Amino acid sequence: MVGRDDEELARVRSVATAGPYQPEWESLQGYRAPRWYEDAKFGIFIHWGVYSVPAFGNEWYARTMYRQGTPEYEHHRATYGPQDEFGYKDFVERFRAERFDPQAWAATFRRAGAQFVVPVAEHHDGFAMYATQRSRWNAAEMGPQRDVLGELGAAVRESGMVLGASSHRAEHWWFMNGGHEFPSDVRDPAFADFYGPAMREETAPNEQFLEDWLLRTVELIDTYRPQVLWFDWWIEQPAFEPSLRLLAAYYYNSAARWGREVVINYKWKAFADGSAVYDVERGALSGIHPRVWQNDTSVGRTAWSWVEGHSYKSVAELVGELVDVVAKNGVLLLNVGPKADGTIDPAEVELLESLGEWLARNGEAIYGTRPWTIPGEGPTHLPAGSFVDTTARAYTAQDVRFTVRDAPGESGTRLYATVLARPGDGVVRIRSWGRAAGLVPRELTDVRVLGSRADVVVRQTDAAFEVDLPHDLPGDLAVVVSARLPEEAVVPRNDDLH
Repeated sequence: MVGRDDEELARVRSVATAGPYQPEWESLQGYRAPRWYEDAKFGIFIHWGVYSVPAFGNEWYARTMYRQGTPEYEHHRATYGPQDEFGYKDFVERFRAERFDPQAWAATFRRAGAQFVVPVAEHHDGFAMYATQRSRWNAAEMGPQRDVLGELGAAVRESGMVLGASSHRAEHWWFMNGGHEFPSDVRDPAFADFYGPAMREETAPNEQFLEDWLLRTVELIDTYRPQVLWFDWWIEQPAFEPSLRLLAAYYYNSAARWGREVVINYKWKAFADGSAVYDVERGALSGIHPRVWQNDTSVGRTAWSWVEGHSYKSVAELVGELVDVVAKNGVLLLNVGPKADGTIDPAEVELLESLGEWLARNGEAIYGTRPWTIPGEGPTHLPAGSFVDTTARAYTAQDVRFTVRDAPGESGTRLYATVLARPGDGVVRIRSWGRAAGLVPRELTDVRVLGSRADVVVRQTDAAFEVDLPHDLPGDLAVVVSARLPEEAVVPRNDDLH
């Protein structure tokens, strides 16, 4: 293995230095996110793995079941027995995925309006959901005995969507370390290839681990050619920095050879600005970002994987999140967590399909759009930062988000105002389109309400642009007002929410 790894590392370096990119930040900052990704706006994230068997707490069960004093530790002992008699590895044979239907999953995601799909290829637990040559602990050889990523990837592409993959391998360096503190199977050398290294979080990953991380990721790239490669946060450790540069150049250069355009998602400061696409977990930005970015969040409030007693967001919240992200030049990556048998909970399917129904009527204001002069107006918006979506919020009829697009066959552009709640009196009031705001100095024409066939009654006052909502609007979710904006009326961008 060592000799083969040395040969493979030499090949990786050769590709990474063969252009058009070099493994240096200055070169990598010449990257530009692809148009397909900027236009897509909405993708599906999937957390599914061995942790879906206990379905308790969240997808960190593999760690917390070995941490004394946690609810997972006590639950495990009470339900399955001591950790030295029944460990995390013993869930693998129970992870059978007997009802996994990749075509059905892809059809659900397509009905949701997703444009790309990012399955978790390997989570922190170290169990690969694909056919890897670097570990026996993978879904093709154990548990389901199916190449989950490969099968789902084929179905996703057949459905016209783009395949991505996420790697959470970096965190495995320390993920199982609690099992060393008391009698558990983490101490058993027979399973070191699964549970290890299980080091302390304070220690930097060593060269052997970093090379394995790099080659696992390269294997994912070469075998499945994902066009989105998502990383969790721990790669921002300084020890990863040379490997990240090498990996990014390898991926971008490989994609150029394929004739494809690709995306790397990263958190915090793992990559240099502009060298990849910035990702915010369960979060928001305060204004319009100059480059496309991504919010990864979930239909559930706390767990990413499926667990008993899940607390779900409402469809109205999901619509609001999507619209807010897009208005700020972002993309929403929305997670679902299938059950261990391979089915997606009906509650999650209903949320996805309801969101898809809204997009079928109003997607014109989402797909392919760009930010307007301001992202929005109104009293409700998330604070900037990560992990700000775990409490419910209700939007009002004063909460509006804006997008814009070139209008083929029209002079000027098409402007959209998505009103995130229906007004009680049936009249939408858009303050930023009022004469006093000075943001639309010329008259708006060809005003429409998406999803309605009726003529629209409008009034522009100093205070607001008013629209009487037609009576044929279906549902009770956010409504979109569309208007033609003459080219000469475009004003400079301002990132403030009114």
